Amino acid sequence: MTANSNSPTSSKASPGAAQQPIASVKWLQRDAVVGNDYNPNKQAPPEQRLLKTSIIENGWTQPIVARDHGDRLEIVDGYHRWLTSADPEVAALTDGLVPVVVLPPTDEATARMATIRHNRARGTHHVLGMAAIVAELVELGITPDQIRARLGMDAEEVSRLADRGDMLKRHASDTFNTGWTVG
Repeated sequence: MTANSNSPTSSKASPGAAQQPIASVKWLQRDAVVGNDYNPNKQAPPEQRLLKTSIIENGWTQPIVARDHGDRLEIVDGYHRWLTSADPEVAALTDGLVPVVVLPPTDEATARMATIRHNRARGTHHVLGMAAIVAELVELGITPDQIRARLGMDAEEVSRLADRGDMLKRHASDTFNTGWTVG
């Protein structure tokens, strides 16, 4: 089936789009880029494992953003993707190559501000939205163990999110006495 011009997957040439850094993703050896020494963003081990799972299950969906810094490319955004790329399972997906977008020439101050903007622009996950998604996953037939493993959650978190905190429904028959009953 051929995509028509009204299809969301149809591609139109745009001079402006062609000028954007993302139009020039390069697949480079991992050691062609290095981390910067100023990024305040840290990642806890559960999120590191989740990032690995994401790349293995979905592939590389976001490139590493770097800037030319003399004799090397310095990471502006994507340091944790770069760290994860050293994992043998992740490296095997692309023969050790990582996707890199190189920014136009960037001074020290602009590079630091770009790092902060990339970090802060990601947003946060809200509990009720996460609960709705977990409940939907259960309805779609995904087991709590699969949710736990694939989303980096512990069993209690999955349970609480899946039932949206409905403790009476979950425990009334065996844990709570009538003092907990809503009248």
